[in-house]
Amino acid sequence: MKVHEYQAKELLGKAGVAVPAGIVVTTAGEAAKAYEALGGGLVVVKAQVHAGGRGKGVAVGPEVDRAEALAIASGEKPRPDGMAKGVQLVKSAAEAEKAAASMLGKTLVTYQTGAEGQAIKKVLITVGHDIARELYLGVAIDRNLKRPVVMATTEGGVEIEKVAEETPEKILREPVDVGLGLMDFQARRICKGLGLTGATAKKGVVFLKNFVKFVLESDASLAEINPLIVTDKGDVLALDCKLNFDDNAMFRHKDLAGLVDEDEEDPSELRAARSGLSFVSLDGDIACLVNGAGLAMSTMDLIKYHGGEPANFLDVGGGADKDQVLEAFRILLSSPKVNAVLVNIFGGIMQCDIIAKALLAAYDEIDFRVPLVVRLEGTNSELGKELLEKSGRKIITAVGLTDAAQKVVAAAKRHVA
Repeated sequence: MKVHEYQAKELLGKAGVAVPAGIVVTTAGEAAKAYEALGGGLVVVKAQVHAGGRGKGVAVGPEVDRAEALAIASGEKPRPDGMAKGVQLVKSAAEAEKAAASMLGKTLVTYQTGAEGQAIKKVLITVGHDIARELYLGVAIDRNLKRPVVMATTEGGVEIEKVAEETPEKILREPVDVGLGLMDFQARRICKGLGLTGATAKKGVVFLKNFVKFVLESDASLAEINPLIVTDKGDVLALDCKLNFDDNAMFRHKDLAGLVDEDEEDPSELRAARSGLSFVSLDGDIACLVNGAGLAMSTMDLIKYHGGEPANFLDVGGGADKDQVLEAFRILLSSPKVNAVLVNIFGGIMQCDIIAKALLAAYDEIDFRVPLVVRLEGTNSELGKELLEKSGRKIITAVGLTDAAQKVVAAAKRHVA
């Protein structure tokens, strides 16, 4: 689960992490008032979308070719004069109003959003600062160490992936015991590695400990501050922040679950979540309905291996009922890019005859405009296959996963042809 920058900063501020003052607005007029409320001077106007690269991104209307906008945002083409960025510096209420107007209601295209871009419905008006240094701070889960790891580097304002690739020795790493949190000596060691001294180092230690404490207590799966700035007065502030939370832990955080901006989420993924289905949209044209995450990944791999492209990850789980399977088909077939569907079920808890009945019900209820390939193995598989074979529907059955992958790839290609 992702949140906007302004939401992340509100959460961090409540947790004792130093952030610049800011006001989120939805109209240009509100932006001018927010500028005055923040005391004037240098102020930053920032588009609020779930994407990085906003400073280099372009805010465009429907008249602008999105492929060209992406090329500009990626630095492949020069930026035309007057084309609005997703982050703008202003020095007056009038400039704040103009900057907000250039973003709100537009689509922000960045290297992360792709040509489709994301709609700008809110902007953050935040206090600007005289920056002495830009650093990077992040917390992510290290699967090998089986614990969170604090990552920090003096290379702030730069993509951490680029730093890791080109100068990995510049990244400091501190594993965190989830029971103890970040220890004082670890915080001091990070501050020393970042070159913080004196009163600034003391502020840095407080910042680090509160930041990591919040990450652990909120079940954040990723927390990134880029840049973490040191001001000319020696203060340490989170100038920008990205927070992702573990969906599976949201039952513990009802307050965080309420921060979801559904306009920023994939509609199919939201719909699937409401039905208890694990679904992720992908770019291919072969839809997959599978029970079990491991089997779903293997199915996608084999589709790819045999020359196809999976359109989604969909795990209906071991105990899905008929209604869930029907909803899964509705979600899969709602995408115009799908040219074939592969159902791959290994019946353990899941009974293959129930899947077969749901398949037949879906076939009658939903417009199966594309080929359907089915592989059933396990509990009641023979009964399930018999139901499909006697149905008279145009369903392609498969024996084994390789056979299923080969058949669905071939069916998708025939459908396109």
